[in-house]
Amino acid sequence: MSRTRSTKILRAAIVLTAAALAALTVSAVSSADARPQPHPDGTAVVSGATPTASATPAAPPTGDGPPTFAEDFDTPAAAGGAFATTYAGSWQPYPDGMGGKYWSGPTVSAHDGYMDVAMDGKRGAAGTFGTPDGAWAHTGGVFSVRARAIGGDGNGAAFMLWPTSDRWSDGEVDFPEGNFAGPVGAFVHSTVPGQERRAAGLHTDASWRDWHTYTTVWEPGRTVRFYVDAQLVFEAHDHVPTTPHRYMFQIGDWGAPGHLEIDWVRTWTD
Repeated sequence: MSRTRSTKILRAAIVLTAAALAALTVSAVSSADARPQPHPDGTAVVSGATPTASATPAAPPTGDGPPTFAEDFDTPAAAGGAFATTYAGSWQPYPDGMGGKYWSGPTVSAHDGYMDVAMDGKRGAAGTFGTPDGAWAHTGGVFSVRARAIGGDGNGAAFMLWPTSDRWSDGEVDFPEGNFAGPVGAFVHSTVPGQERRAAGLHTDASWRDWHTYTTVWEPGRTVRFYVDAQLVFEAHDHVPTTPHRYMFQIGDWGAPGHLEIDWVRTWTD
């Protein structure tokens, strides 16, 4: 599936219609160990969230001006070291073997214009998007990724804003998150110490099996809004983080073989 850069730019600009949100019930989501410590299955509800299912297209969720960070993965790079070297200015992986679970080096490559995270049921992958100096201290902004998953049944992923302090009560925002065989979820976790496992969220009608653009708009201390293909699907007003966070993803080390494909990443931050 070879694609030119111009095609990617055009595709990224299209606002897809009929973005869906039929199931607004908050239910359990099994993530890909989307925190430094294992996260149990199940997500409870906290107050302050507003499910949104308007048929009116939302304004394009981008920041003012060009993105402060953009990566299109147009340069081919094999796993096993070449990817880490080629994209050292855009991707900060967990060290291989971290927690006995994450092995980005041998699983992550770039080809045909996208980042390919290979799943083998034995090794997960995790890392942060951004430059070595600029990836760690986002306080608010717009965070957007275009992705899909092929195979990987029984596995899942979480793209998230995770606190740079590594203090869970500083807030966690997950989107997209969930098992690849199920729907895509969006969640804002409690910032009350000891209650971080509680979250406001929902499962959208978006499927990991299709290409979608997932955008998180974070206004510190005010609101978090989630968009699928530029359609607003959910917003939260409580437990909104106010401290520096990093934009990252984690994928588990279990399940069937498959691939998580990431077409591009964009952020608009101060």
